[in-house]
Amino acid sequence: MAIFGSLASKLQETFDKLKGKGKLSESDINTSMREIRLALLEADVNFKVVKDFVASVKARSLGAEVLESLTPGQQVVKIVNEELISLLGSTESKIEIASKPPTVIMLCGLQGAGKTTTVGKLGNYFKTQGRRPLLVACDLQRPAAIKQLQIVGDGVKIPVFAKTTESTPLEVAKESLEHAKANGNDIVILDTAGRLHVDEALMNELNDIKEAVNPHEILLVVDAMTGQDAVNVAESFHETLSITGLIMTKLDGDARGGAALSVKAVTGCPIKFVGMGEKSDALEVFHPDRMASRILGMGDMLTLIEKAQSVYDEKKAKELEERIMKSEFTLEDFYEQMQSMKKMGSLQDLMGMLPGMGVNKALKNMEIDENLMRQTEAIIQSMTPEERRNSAIINGSRKKRIANGSGTSVQDINKLLKQFDQAKKLMKQFGNMGKKKGKFSFPGLK
Repeated sequence: MAIFGSLASKLQETFDKLKGKGKLSESDINTSMREIRLALLEADVNFKVVKDFVASVKARSLGAEVLESLTPGQQVVKIVNEELISLLGSTESKIEIASKPPTVIMLCGLQGAGKTTTVGKLGNYFKTQGRRPLLVACDLQRPAAIKQLQIVGDGVKIPVFAKTTESTPLEVAKESLEHAKANGNDIVILDTAGRLHVDEALMNELNDIKEAVNPHEILLVVDAMTGQDAVNVAESFHETLSITGLIMTKLDGDARGGAALSVKAVTGCPIKFVGMGEKSDALEVFHPDRMASRILGMGDMLTLIEKAQSVYDEKKAKELEERIMKSEFTLEDFYEQMQSMKKMGSLQDLMGMLPGMGVNKALKNMEIDENLMRQTEAIIQSMTPEERRNSAIINGSRKKRIANGSGTSVQDINKLLKQFDQAKKLMKQFGNMGKKKGKFSFPGLK
């Protein structure tokens, strides 16, 4: 299910009723506000936050800009959008970068929130920005925590500073700064210990590290799936450590999203990043305006464009364009395009970023089967280089061999080759005429 899927659907239903009316009465607005209030509460948004939000939207909706408007329904949507953006933090909250390196970022949180994995993702984010991060193993409490961080570091090719468990977290944090200065690391990310719940020993340890290294950012990692518990945890950590922001993990798995909508209003701390999957690059900068747009079914084209740009290779794109013009599009090209799409995220997430698709009933009835994409990959990987370059040579015996190698059937091979031929024809049409429309079913969409 899409992020905020249930909330988005219910808000859209409310707005659809409003848009069908030429004029809005106070009674119409009161009815809509009750529906919005119920939708937010069902999405596990904090009760006080809901109360204040609805009161603000209602006060503005009863003004002349709505009641005297020729498009009152659209005006209410505009107000809700603006209030949602404000609720989520108004603007992107950027990481404070030190004028004199290294910038020290301390990550804290309870066990199970995905802190160590997030340390790696955050390091990878800075690495793609051209910086030289260092990950620091300050969690000496949990067995194998150091080893886990080293594995994470190896996965993103970022160095890890670690000491034996005979050292104290405080000593490790202090020594890591000297190590960073000596080795040219301009970002230091501290992976601190967590607990199953907030306790005095944990807070004292974290506070000692804070006092010793004076971090530029103290980011709390919270699991969006825990709902209002995440907000309560944020309040406790902020009270002791004065955190500068939050990283909300597993937001892609939370269809309700109540924690994301509540935490800024309750704690005053902005969400700076959100975890949107398990891969090392599945950490996104949090943009309140873009998230509000997704909640209201308006899509998130800016993020979609950024994802596309991140995997775009101008040279390869030019070569592909030339091959399409010459009718030389092959299964190898087909496979490469699939890999580029995969790097952007799941098909379901990408579709949810298109305007109207996040709450579109047609999308809900569309089967987006990631397994079909994997099956297509397996089939192409089971082909010889020659077969990928020239699909015309794939005869009956070759199909049987490919089917055995990919764990599929000859019928699956035939279906893929038919889809590929359709794609080839479509691309040729676009290349030659640009205006003709073709029909093509991409593997993974039915």
